Amino acid sequence: MSEICSTCGLPKELCVCETIAKENQLIEVTIEKRKFGKQYTIIMGIDTKEIDIDQLVKKLKGKFACGGTAKDGKIELQGQHKQRVREALVEMGFAPETIILK
Repeated sequence: MSEICSTCGLPKELCVCETIAKENQLIEVTIEKRKFGKQYTIIMGIDTKEIDIDQLVKKLKGKFACGGTAKDGKIELQGQHKQRVREALVEMGFAPETIILK
């Protein structure tokens, strides 16, 4: 027997909670300069309760072939990937009008 989602009450295969959550996020993407002039792309505003941030980091790191981590609800990617992050998040189902590049 399949598991039932506690939020929407649908079976896990049909659950739409994460899809709805992706459309309601307000995401900020910034570039931060650190030690030795290294640049990091910082993604803030993703709700960790509704979206599995660890899986999202894993997908982004694989797509951009870079290192990165998730700390304190923020995603940090090594390198300057501001424009590419926006395109990747839109492909993953996030609404393009909710992604702000600073």
